[in-house]
Amino acid sequence: MCGIVGYVGENNATPFLLKGLKRLEYRGYDSSGIAVLGEEIGCVKEVGKIEKLEEEVSKNELKGSIGIGHSRWATHGGVTEENAHPHWDCEKNIFVVHNGIVENYKEIKNKLIKRGHKFVSDTDTEVIAHLIEHFFKGDLESAVKKALRIIKGTYGLVVIAKKDPGKMVAARMFSPLVISVNDKGSFVASDPSAIITHSKKMIFLEDGDVAVIQKDNFVISDIKEKIKEREEVTLDWDIEDSQKNGYPHFMIKEIAEQPESITNSMRGRIVLEEGSAKLGGLELVEEELKNTKKISIIACGTSYYAGITGKYLIEEFSGVPVEVSLASEFRYRKKVIEKDETFIFISQSGETADTLAALQEVKKKDVLTLGIVNAVGSSIARETDAGVYNHAGPEIGVASTKAFTSQVVVLSLIALFLGRQRNLSLEEGKEVANTLLSLPSLVSEILKDDSEIKEVAEKYKDFKNFFFIGRRYGYPASLEGSLKLKEISYIHSEGYPAGELKHGPIALIDESFPTVAICLSNSVYEKMVSNVEEIKARNGRVIVLANRDKKDVKELTEDVIYLPTAPEFVSPVLAVVCFQLFSYYVSVSLGRDPDKPRNLAKSVTVE
Repeated sequence: MCGIVGYVGENNATPFLLKGLKRLEYRGYDSSGIAVLGEEIGCVKEVGKIEKLEEEVSKNELKGSIGIGHSRWATHGGVTEENAHPHWDCEKNIFVVHNGIVENYKEIKNKLIKRGHKFVSDTDTEVIAHLIEHFFKGDLESAVKKALRIIKGTYGLVVIAKKDPGKMVAARMFSPLVISVNDKGSFVASDPSAIITHSKKMIFLEDGDVAVIQKDNFVISDIKEKIKEREEVTLDWDIEDSQKNGYPHFMIKEIAEQPESITNSMRGRIVLEEGSAKLGGLELVEEELKNTKKISIIACGTSYYAGITGKYLIEEFSGVPVEVSLASEFRYRKKVIEKDETFIFISQSGETADTLAALQEVKKKDVLTLGIVNAVGSSIARETDAGVYNHAGPEIGVASTKAFTSQVVVLSLIALFLGRQRNLSLEEGKEVANTLLSLPSLVSEILKDDSEIKEVAEKYKDFKNFFFIGRRYGYPASLEGSLKLKEISYIHSEGYPAGELKHGPIALIDESFPTVAICLSNSVYEKMVSNVEEIKARNGRVIVLANRDKKDVKELTEDVIYLPTAPEFVSPVLAVVCFQLFSYYVSVSLGRDPDKPRNLAKSVTVE
């Protein structure tokens, strides 16, 4: 997996492919390559940065009006030029780029080898090229469809053939692809950001779609030849929204954008005089939500931690019991689904493979499904019964920042909406609404002067292990803080419920194992202070996150990061913004690239 771009038109494909791959760099990759069809198909592949690919392409005459490109994040086979995409068949007629995993590739490969096919890579993708070659009789579309009937697994793939020129064939199963056609030609990509400079109008392929794309048109069908109509979507953001705008990294830019992204997540959705939230995406299912007896939240990674925060919010405001599950585990549980249960699926990209698979399993049970996604037109947005968009704008940094805080804000709005449907009073609703409206300015206070956070980050950057601990709303915040640090600095850290520390993990504490403790002005403040004392009694170092009204924490430790004082239910957002900054400054001090952490990809579209 990682990034795909393709072009067919009147112009030379090479510049379009290279620019598209550059715009997909934020997703993470370890190698890249392009194949361009002119009189012959020329292909160049390189390990490392796109710049190396550009240098090598400049030495070759890659000219033609059709081409495909790929940036790879290794799944099958090591990081080598041979394993980089595109892959080709024995005759160098069929060229393929692919995101996903071919689960039965060994079986297919063994059969093809017996028929005389010779493989040059260790990847699962190469079998696709050879399998299409096996079926190819001059019609690329037909050969691709026959191959897809045999392939098991996930794919977003684009194929070109020297012996059937003038077209690309694209197919999707659990891995996103989007098409755009304009006066420059036709484009296909795994992410709109690769091609949005050419047009904001996109057609998102759905699972089972096979598209034949020519220079000025496309036709979508399935492998049984049934024609499919897909709605064109106009995106509401520009490529400029994803540029650094003077910031050294996308991550710090996106941290700084959070007052705006939080505002956008709430815009037009808070009805202050009613102490409630108006969520257009939920209007058609209001009655079902009023009658729901249980909510299950399904997500992965950062979105899962937002989901845990949502559990506290929904239960506190509405009294509806909430269960939160990791999508990767939920898929393999024998889940007992209750009558009148509602499922919420959270994903920044709307394409997270495990979350999407869990959604498709739940849909078989005839229950209400909701989505919280940031990407318009994404699979989860289309396949859920209803949902709420984050409106956080494009997030380029691999480690999520504004997507997490916007997810928590959306969950807060849903909690307020559900609460006002039930027992939350008008005055209580107004208090919640006013607090949410104040959140952008509270985040701005943190961002206005982060010198305190930067100083602590510099002091602790050389430690090899960390604990992040909290209680209640502080617990999911500690999980997200720990994840940010390990993602972009490669320092080992653990997020832990503070009350559980003494049930084993406190054995790890010594002067070389610092703890970040969330000690905010709330119902568990005294309990958190006791946890800090326990750690200090074992010679542990402690960084305390505290509200400005708790000056006495200076007696606990010299390392204190102060937050604006605010109601407890918004504390996860404020704490996590601090943790984002702390992790960013540690990463930069250690010489890491916070935008492109090793081994990670932005959108996880494989299991």
